[in-house]
Amino acid sequence: MDKDILTQAAELIKNAKCLIAFTGAGISVESGIPSFRGEGGLWSKYNPNVLSLSRFYKETGPAWKDIKEIFYDYWGKSDPNAAHKALAKLETEGLLKAVITMNIDNLHQKAGSKNVYEFHGTLDKMVCTKCGKKFNSGDVNLKNLPPKCDCGGVLKPDFVFFEEGIPSLAYNKSFEYAQKADVVLVVGTTGEVTPAAYVPTIAKQHGAKIIEINPKDSAYTHTVTDIYIQEKAGTALTELLNKIF
Repeated sequence: MDKDILTQAAELIKNAKCLIAFTGAGISVESGIPSFRGEGGLWSKYNPNVLSLSRFYKETGPAWKDIKEIFYDYWGKSDPNAAHKALAKLETEGLLKAVITMNIDNLHQKAGSKNVYEFHGTLDKMVCTKCGKKFNSGDVNLKNLPPKCDCGGVLKPDFVFFEEGIPSLAYNKSFEYAQKADVVLVVGTTGEVTPAAYVPTIAKQHGAKIIEINPKDSAYTHTVTDIYIQEKAGTALTELLNKIF
């Protein structure tokens, strides 16, 4: 890892007035959670139709079987890794103002981050499709599918399916922070999933410096990125913390 690049990134972070992090699936790979796209990604094993809202309502039982297998049997057992913990440390020390994540795994919160905006919702909650009541996912019995609310309505994971809109609070706050950030840490995303992918671009248009941490080039690397750290998230963020503190 280039020490000069790390030093430059550390100085930007230390001097930032409004530092935000924008994270994608790559930050959670080291926690054992596969990305959706690319080699070994979920869409190489499952049809993306698994997360189609129309399918969920038409074939609720089979849809819930797939959802339980993919997300709750496996992802629920994952723990935050060094990258999640590093971002939580930056927030605790007052340097990081917000985490905007495309991930639904709740690992930023498990690591200790408080100001997190989940662009695509969360696995940690379920919502009744009839009355709108929300439940903690850990309190829901998934032995009998589909799970149901007391009112009789079917529960749905509180994350964004295909054909479904982005939660308004997360959407509005994400772009609000994008416009006022002066430094953005982009971690573990290819930059292909819109509209979330516009966050770093809009930040750049408003004068922000972009620090990208990715093992491979992304849609940002040769367009908006100012400092590119070509490394795994956990390794790079641990090294950055050592430079900052």
